[in-house]
Amino acid sequence: MDFERHCAEIVTQTELLAEGVTGADLTARVPACPEWSLGGLLRHLGKAHAWIEEIARTRAQEPVPDPSRDVNGDDSGEPPVGWLLDGAKRLAASIRDAGPNALVWTPLAPMPVSFFARRMVHETLVHRADAMQAAGREFVAGPEVVTDAVDEWMELDQLPQHFEFNPAKRDLLGPGRTLAFRATDADAAWHVDLTGDAIVNGRGDKPAAVTVEAPLTDLLLIIYRRQVPVGVTGDAELLAFWSEHVTFG
Repeated sequence: MDFERHCAEIVTQTELLAEGVTGADLTARVPACPEWSLGGLLRHLGKAHAWIEEIARTRAQEPVPDPSRDVNGDDSGEPPVGWLLDGAKRLAASIRDAGPNALVWTPLAPMPVSFFARRMVHETLVHRADAMQAAGREFVAGPEVVTDAVDEWMELDQLPQHFEFNPAKRDLLGPGRTLAFRATDADAAWHVDLTGDAIVNGRGDKPAAVTVEAPLTDLLLIIYRRQVPVGVTGDAELLAFWSEHVTFG
């Protein structure tokens, strides 16, 4: 998926979310984030969109305060779908205006705006899955966006900065620690190699100490710790240990 597709997909995923939560109970708890109501989740996502929109619009070079963790609000009314959609459209427009190569501040390091274009697609996608779970509705996503989401997760999870932010993540490293994730309904597979001094993730179907086989969308939810894995062969304890120590997403 290219930069323009990511910009468009921010709006598309928000439209799908808005459609999916119409008429839902905002007080329903979110299984992936049980301390949040559905209303709180929607406020979090809308504020996250606004945060990144400000970074892109101002070409921020210094940290910008993140308001998205303040999820308090009124859950007595209808889902704020108009507010969400307006914010997503502003976000996509500001990212387009900045262009893919404009360098801006990110929590990791200065990066091109294209980083946030992709990141906010998948932030919205995964929180759409959360919202559908809370609302008791089916989550469906196209294979291209799901594959891109898993690719992005694998790329970000192996960044060495994680060891600085969370030194305990080094506990993942050790001999014989390899994992494979294989889609049963698509030609897609990923591997995780923890045997060296760094995490090495990538595409490809390789032998591993533990393998998870599942439909593509289920793999996404498993990797993001939204779903309990089934179809596991090999060292299930390694998979559980890995899942406990994965902090991105």
